[in-house]
Amino acid sequence: MGLLDKQFEDGNIVVAKADDLMNWARLSSIWQLGFGLACCAIEMMATSASHYDFDRFGVIPRNTPRQADVIIISGTVTLKMATRIKRLYEQMPDPKYIISMGSCSNCGGPYWEHGYHVLKGVDRVIPVDVYVPGCPPRPEALLEGLLKLQEKIRKESLRTKSA
Repeated sequence: MGLLDKQFEDGNIVVAKADDLMNWARLSSIWQLGFGLACCAIEMMATSASHYDFDRFGVIPRNTPRQADVIIISGTVTLKMATRIKRLYEQMPDPKYIISMGSCSNCGGPYWEHGYHVLKGVDRVIPVDVYVPGCPPRPEALLEGLLKLQEKIRKESLRTKSA
């Protein structure tokens, strides 16, 4: 046995890639900026309540975009609110993620055809990472969307910027 083997014989050593370690830390502590605009916001709040417990996935609600990792857009996005959403997105530090929750934020929902003021999807102003379908989607669907986002974060690399 060499000198190095004797030093580490009784200790616990974990060997991991830096990307894996950093991605595990990031996906285990996602700070959310909830942006509830309509009925989907009720389901988003239910997901954060005790029955579904968003906190067990490391999702912590924040009230400022400067401390948030993800925006959950839930509800009907009007043209007036689109500029505010874009401003909040631009204030977030990188890396930042977007979850679009519900038919209204995904594609305008039932209002896009007859409402001139409704945006035909939030992806027209900010890039969306995960779409959660439904009208309104159940809390389980939002949890599934979060798991999809965590999977995306797990596969990222710190060395190369993903587009």
